[in-house]
Amino acid sequence: MVKVGQPGRAAPATDDRKGRIVSFMRGASTEITPSEEGQLPELASVLPAGTAVYVAHTPNASFAQVIHAALAVRRAGFVATPHIAVRRVANSQTLRAALSELRAGGVDDILLIAGDAPRPSGEFSGTLAVLESRILEESGITRIGVAGHPEGHNAVATPLLWEALEVKQAFATRAGVSAHIVTQFGLNDGAFKSWERELVRRRIHLPVRVGIAGPAPVTKLVHFAIQCGIGASMRVLMRSLSTAAHSSGLATSPDQHLLALLATPVSAQIVAPHFFAFGGAVATARWMRKIAAGEFDIDAEGDQLRLRS
Repeated sequence: MVKVGQPGRAAPATDDRKGRIVSFMRGASTEITPSEEGQLPELASVLPAGTAVYVAHTPNASFAQVIHAALAVRRAGFVATPHIAVRRVANSQTLRAALSELRAGGVDDILLIAGDAPRPSGEFSGTLAVLESRILEESGITRIGVAGHPEGHNAVATPLLWEALEVKQAFATRAGVSAHIVTQFGLNDGAFKSWERELVRRRIHLPVRVGIAGPAPVTKLVHFAIQCGIGASMRVLMRSLSTAAHSSGLATSPDQHLLALLATPVSAQIVAPHFFAFGGAVATARWMRKIAAGEFDIDAEGDQLRLRS
């Protein structure tokens, strides 16, 4: 008989959490940049066919390069999901032509975002303008991802972010398309849980892919947090980079995120993680494969994963 307090008593909870992590990882998605298109053969040797691979519209890439890379992702056997950063799209004609090219190449999924351009380069100031244009309904695209911001955005007021999600859910219902939310990556697990509760309160029921930063040094996280306008975590990071990795209030590695998120079962609305690779697609994919295969142990304190060699 095992008494309370004996070492064996904690094992079932740890095993349960490991099982939840492995199960959650089965639907995991990740991303490439257009410049990583040449790495697709190696990526295909690491990730299972049918994995959702998003194509990020990075600052130095053109819209045409994003579309080209998405078609290559589809040919590699993945579910290609290109970022459609509407503030970087020249005009309606360009958008229509790109969506038509995607559909002809077997791509049915997009992630519709405003993008990080400080000013629109064309006629679209944001995603709502595209939804109102009816271009998406006419394109035949059937699955649309939209952005969620658990930690807010430096350039957009939080009430406006929530109103936008409500409008996008209404659009999906009206247009008969399948929509889901991909959250921006963050470092504050508490902020995500608060945001999840607000989803319920506002009756936003779209499936959620939780954005998590893949394996990366803290300095790289700071760089991309600035680019993405992340609020709460950014302020904590900037106070002290030297202690950020050890802060109990932050998760600066993907394993810390998974352990915190899955300490207890998540709601059915939280369907899978999405790993931001930050230009390290293959390294992130290799890490994902090990976690999905259960090739890790949870340390005695329950706050770190140990990958098996």
